[in-house]
Amino acid sequence: MRRALLLAALAALALPASAFAHASLRSESPGFKQRLSASPREVVLQFDETVDALPKAIVVLTLKGKNVAGTPRAVKSQRELVASLPRLPKGPYTVRWQALSNDGHIVSGVYTFGVGVPAPPVTDAVGAQGPTRTEDIVRWLYFVGLALAVGGIGFRLLVVRGPLTARAQRRFFWMTGIGVVGVLEAGIVAFLLRGEDALQLPFGRFLYGDLSPLAKGTRFGETFVIMELGFALVCALVYLAWLTDRDALLWAAFAVGMVLVSGLSLSGHSAAGPGDSKWSELADYVHLSAAMLWVGGLVQLAVVVWPAQPELRRTAFLRFSRLATVLVALLVGAGTYLSVLRLPQLHDLWTSGYGHVLLVKLGLVSLALGWGAAHHFLAVPRIDRPGVVGTLSRTLAGESAVAMAVLLAAAILTDSKPPPQPLPGKAPTVAVAHR
Repeated sequence: MRRALLLAALAALALPASAFAHASLRSESPGFKQRLSASPREVVLQFDETVDALPKAIVVLTLKGKNVAGTPRAVKSQRELVASLPRLPKGPYTVRWQALSNDGHIVSGVYTFGVGVPAPPVTDAVGAQGPTRTEDIVRWLYFVGLALAVGGIGFRLLVVRGPLTARAQRRFFWMTGIGVVGVLEAGIVAFLLRGEDALQLPFGRFLYGDLSPLAKGTRFGETFVIMELGFALVCALVYLAWLTDRDALLWAAFAVGMVLVSGLSLSGHSAAGPGDSKWSELADYVHLSAAMLWVGGLVQLAVVVWPAQPELRRTAFLRFSRLATVLVALLVGAGTYLSVLRLPQLHDLWTSGYGHVLLVKLGLVSLALGWGAAHHFLAVPRIDRPGVVGTLSRTLAGESAVAMAVLLAAAILTDSKPPPQPLPGKAPTVAVAHR
């Protein structure tokens, strides 16, 4: 059975993929994210085949959304679309383009440039709305996938340590596999949603959109590419570990996963906000990694060990309780530091949207910490008494549900904009709160 699955996977990889034969943008002037010292005279887009100009083939928008481009025209001998420009004042500009290719499909794209100022990222292009509630849900699913995959493997290696029964082993690989596939799929959906927002196109037209400015020119896009390739490797390692029963492959998958988690810290507020540093990136990484290991361990304990390997319950619970104490300490310490950095003024907690989400997360974290403390101080000393094990099966499921809610609040918080920093020279009122 396992050999058949392996052969099927190799055959699927060997099959050639079909290519769409529509026009692709080869070069642009002004260039993507280019900072110009003087106003350009025109916008020139060159394609890999001849294209026809549509009425709004090239639109150049100011920060206020005004189109300053002249009537676009196609130069078929050069495979170009060209639009003249007036003298542009200093500022950022958004170029939105669309062209009719030979196969009848309308290809579209967007990019930014600046005159005398840095070009904004394409995710901040004029017309883009920013993260939506749908993106928050997708990011939550992404976090859940990370917890099931990275946290689940960590639990297997750091807590269980020894062999599992066939039933427990099967459950472990099912949960871990769901996590890895969830990370890959949620990552793709998140990238497409962000690209659809930047391009501002209906889905049918979006399929022929140029996403290269998002993939190559933003932290979000670059992180997406690296993490998709990285978790494809994690998926392969987990699959081979299942086929061969070798823990060495799980150690390799765990190491790669822990490294990849840093990508979220390097592309979020802790790397892009004002006043941020390597320390804030490190704190964010510690915060996220501790949360992934804690939540993933809880799920493994409740879904794998408790129902599928009863003789391991006591040992796994005691070991995880000790590990969870360290993880929670790291999570709270790093979160407190990040909260001070993000909310320099106390009233931001109740006057800003970021603060509101943080308060909700604080409440959920406090509930989870209280639940965990009850397990540690009440359940651990009584674990050998009759009836305690049965009660723990229900309370572990409840704590896991609260932990999932914490991840949802974290997903919303990740895409929320922190309040502005105070002006230089004005002493802030520091708020000590968990991020």
